[in-house]
Amino acid sequence: MAKDNSGANLGYEAKLFQAADKMRSGVSPSEYKHIALGLIFLKYISDAFEAKHAELMKEGESFAEDKDEYLAENIFWVPKEARWSYLQANAKQPTIGKMIDQAMLTLESDNPTLKGVLPKEYSHPSLSKTMLGELIDLFGTIEIGGSAAKAHDVFGRIYEYFLSNFAGAEGKRGGEFYTPRSVVNLLVQMLEPYKGRVYDPCCGSGGMFVQSEKFVEQHGGRLGDIAIYGQEINHVTWRLAKMNMAVRGIDADIRWNSEGTFHKDEHPDLKADYILANPPFNVSDWGSERLKEDKRWQYGAPPAGNANFGWVQHIVHRLAPSGYAGVVLANGSMSSNSSGEAEIRKSLVEEDVVDCMVALPGQLFYSTQIPVCLWFLARNKGKNGFRTRKGEILFIDARNMGHMVDRTRREFSFDPTDPNSDIMKIADIYHAWRGEADAIESRGEYEDIAGLCKSASLDEIREHGYILTPGRYVGAADAEDDGEPFAEKMQRLTADLAAQFEESEALEQKIKDNLAKVGYGF
Repeated sequence: MAKDNSGANLGYEAKLFQAADKMRSGVSPSEYKHIALGLIFLKYISDAFEAKHAELMKEGESFAEDKDEYLAENIFWVPKEARWSYLQANAKQPTIGKMIDQAMLTLESDNPTLKGVLPKEYSHPSLSKTMLGELIDLFGTIEIGGSAAKAHDVFGRIYEYFLSNFAGAEGKRGGEFYTPRSVVNLLVQMLEPYKGRVYDPCCGSGGMFVQSEKFVEQHGGRLGDIAIYGQEINHVTWRLAKMNMAVRGIDADIRWNSEGTFHKDEHPDLKADYILANPPFNVSDWGSERLKEDKRWQYGAPPAGNANFGWVQHIVHRLAPSGYAGVVLANGSMSSNSSGEAEIRKSLVEEDVVDCMVALPGQLFYSTQIPVCLWFLARNKGKNGFRTRKGEILFIDARNMGHMVDRTRREFSFDPTDPNSDIMKIADIYHAWRGEADAIESRGEYEDIAGLCKSASLDEIREHGYILTPGRYVGAADAEDDGEPFAEKMQRLTADLAAQFEESEALEQKIKDNLAKVGYGF
């Protein structure tokens, strides 16, 4: 079975999505994703409950009906009318939509952590009940929440596969709730959030948190070694994040309000050890006039027409004294001189807050085809567990890395055991530069590599007018000598070009002839 870089095995996940997508019957992707993902969530918790229920029935019915037995193992209590077996038995009933809505309400009532989280739009007149019944039957063919399924994270694979495909279907709006796994994995591998407080001020569906927890577990830590805090302005997306955390047993303090992080910070006293964020790019209408004297603008007031440096400064403000942050921003943030952005960038550099800059290739995102960059920020570039890096910034140019997975989208290769996979290569460069023993053992002592990475001093950055585009610093890679003399190479290439021109002319004439035959000659 083939495996894609999203972590999903392209078997039943793809089939489920394709079949489900055909069933949306006039419902927009933004609405339909909640219908599909809500049912997947319900199937997961029902499977997990039924598996535990069967196990407890061996000890007696009183054990099987004791809610505490389920809560002790982080399993949600599922009443009879909310169990998948009951819904599937009634899948062909015209009232199935109302039954699912009632099941969601009952689940929220019996499990307070789910209150206000689950979708309840299944009885809507625009949703075909026949299609809904078929969708229930389809999802019923896969065990998602049993012990075997949990061991292979079947729910996680399906949930993320659906999220990524819905993001693709929604185009630009898809990026509001989903950051591609390549980008999330790169941020996590570079920051290494082993222990402490992890924060995302614009958390979408919670992908940063999921990968952070996975990183901890892969490195011998435990669920709960990190405390998770988040905020999301879109209520529907907040629900996705809450469901995502709930089924994975991640205790996360993710909050919502309609005003957003700038205007109503839900974690005003938080000082985070790690911040991972993909803020919305280049937001122009962000209410800057109400925040002119905000204490977060330590490095200068962000321009009214672009929130990028508002996000950067909010994130720096929320960092603990030894905290680190990784932020996805539009490329313009590295070089823009408009509306005071250059002065803010200069202040960030002079105050030695910028640790590393990474230029990414285009086509990594569903939401935009333009390339973006990663800013890595540090409150303390003294030893802080690593080598002292005061007065230095690392630049990495990763624009030529990654591979195309389809006509429009690029991904980084990732294998934690392979130092030559794209993500590990980039992360190891950063870690070796910081002086981490494991990375040095893997790749050797840090060295500048032409065309790839450069450790620049503040004096060099001043010479470049505080522009932080990695391409300015890393230079060009050394060209490989293929051993073919220049004159011979030019003769070969021009001969190839002449042949292509000849072929083009022949094709052009053929097209003209065919058009003439049907009365459209010219």
